[in-house]
Amino acid sequence: MTPKTIVVLKGDQTGQELLDEALRVIDPAVTRCDVTFETFDLSLENRRATKNGVVKDAAERIKETGLGIKAATITPPNTGDVGSPNALLREWVNGQVILRVGRRIPSVRPLANVYAPIAVVRMAVDGEYNAKEWREGEGLDEMAYSTRKLSRRICRAVAEFTFRYAKRNNAKVFGGPKYTVSPVYEGMFKEELDDAAARFPDVPYDPQLIDAAYALLLETSGESLVIPALNRDGDNLSDLVLKMFGTIAGAESVILSFDENFDVKVALTEAPHGTAPGLQGKNLANPLAMILAGAAVLRYTRTDEGARASRAIYEAALESVQGGNRTIDLGGSTHTTEFTDEVIRRVQSKLEVWDTMGQ
Repeated sequence: MTPKTIVVLKGDQTGQELLDEALRVIDPAVTRCDVTFETFDLSLENRRATKNGVVKDAAERIKETGLGIKAATITPPNTGDVGSPNALLREWVNGQVILRVGRRIPSVRPLANVYAPIAVVRMAVDGEYNAKEWREGEGLDEMAYSTRKLSRRICRAVAEFTFRYAKRNNAKVFGGPKYTVSPVYEGMFKEELDDAAARFPDVPYDPQLIDAAYALLLETSGESLVIPALNRDGDNLSDLVLKMFGTIAGAESVILSFDENFDVKVALTEAPHGTAPGLQGKNLANPLAMILAGAAVLRYTRTDEGARASRAIYEAALESVQGGNRTIDLGGSTHTTEFTDEVIRRVQSKLEVWDTMGQ
């Protein structure tokens, strides 16, 4: 069998340091997965040198292999600079969904007594982040304008994936857009969610306006939820959900592209946090989210060995925290590399034991 190629996108500051830790874990010598790595340098320096050509090249290669893992990168603040590679990658790999799953981290006390997983299925494109903006007038008469767009194809992709994911994970679809205020624009998304609910009658469906969803989240506890959201709503919501479980560094982020049947065609994984320049070179940053991003990309290899290794990494990473290996953001003193060492040890042990058990 031909090895699966995972496209590795290098980044900046602690983003690159944590990617290096994740690559240590998903190394074939650890996971026994037949994968190879192909690297593109998406550091700010190289993006500037290539005028974002390296981002385009990386996106094209990810579309060919279907697999990618990305380090956090610096987004320069000045207009006219190279900007964020994230928006470009989403566009160029035809990203339609960003999946982030808040889950309880063993031995870490969550907020609001939440303990069942909460998945945010965010629209990866359209909305405010692709809007055209301009201003007219002067002084206090100056007016700012914005034009947004939604496509039915993207709305359907998000709705279909939401209900498939909820069915697979025995969860309830919860929340939705503010269609009462925006019946034409956000109403399109609501129409697709309602149609998907009709196609999946066995999936519990509890539509709520986005503001009510925020409020009701503070009361949830034992029910697994999947929350479909527009681009900016999902951006805000996913940060809140991850923090509810203790830390934004506790879960991975996955950008997904689909074929005409809404089956996953491309998966690009990353950590949802930034580059934390204050921690660079100190061996203190939490590698958990980046390690889980590695576990996720192996899952999307669609091989038995990939699924097996992915499960082993998820379990090993969370068990490492439960065993007392906590970085400073979780109230511990474990160093970055020490945490990774422990995850690797546990992964190798699990795979060995599973072999012994014939699993």
